[in-house]
Amino acid sequence: MKKKQRNIATFWQNIRRYFPYAIRSAKAELKSEVADSYLNWLWWIIEPFAFMLVYVFIFNYVFKNNTPYFASFVFIGQTVWGFFNRMINGSCKLIINNRGLVTKVYVPKYVLLLSKSLVYLFKMTISLALTFLIMSVQGVPLYWTFVFIIPLIVVLYVVGFSISLVLMHFGVFLNDLSNLVSIGMNLLFYLSGIFYNVRERLGENTFLTKTLLHANPVAYCMDSMRMALLEGRIPSVKWIAIWLVLGVAIGYLGIRIIHKNENTYAKVI
Repeated sequence: MKKKQRNIATFWQNIRRYFPYAIRSAKAELKSEVADSYLNWLWWIIEPFAFMLVYVFIFNYVFKNNTPYFASFVFIGQTVWGFFNRMINGSCKLIINNRGLVTKVYVPKYVLLLSKSLVYLFKMTISLALTFLIMSVQGVPLYWTFVFIIPLIVVLYVVGFSISLVLMHFGVFLNDLSNLVSIGMNLLFYLSGIFYNVRERLGENTFLTKTLLHANPVAYCMDSMRMALLEGRIPSVKWIAIWLVLGVAIGYLGIRIIHKNENTYAKVI
């Protein structure tokens, strides 16, 4: 019990201590992304908007999708998926890609992930702002249930961060991990319902629907956000709590693994 409390206490102490560094690092990365671009920061708006237009054209006009407010529907899915996908795929080689820093100075390795997550959160915030803009243009009513996007974002962040902690560790020792994760994320992309309604396609209360939505945090957060924003329905608070608890449990496992192997990463890379 004392060791568990010590791991958690050390984690929060390091987060508070290195948070200013994580902020500066995130700002520097965001600036470097658009430093050589003529459109500069506008790419953060153009990129998600362009992907949304492609999905809407293909699935709304080519495949005749009849989902109401389909542009908003797709943008919500793209926002959730974009954040989670970046977190997971970006974590596998995070320590290796920062070998110059890791081998020269001591920085808690989860601070590297924290900095990256702030970049991804910033981009997700832009996508959410565009989502509300598109909803307004499409005439989507503003339901009071939109407040549920806050706990859903918290769940998405906690689960994504926690899984990334574990992958970040094993990515140091397994060179092929990023390729395996990429394949798994491609499968998850099509199972998450980014451009189709899982409940509508497979039935509201079928076993397969419940499995796809509840066993997949991305699909659950995506579907729940659509329920709250586009349908005015209250998401399952029970499953919000379940995934939050699971995320915290995975996060503790990741913190413990990283603390235990903190001094070996520089030697391996």
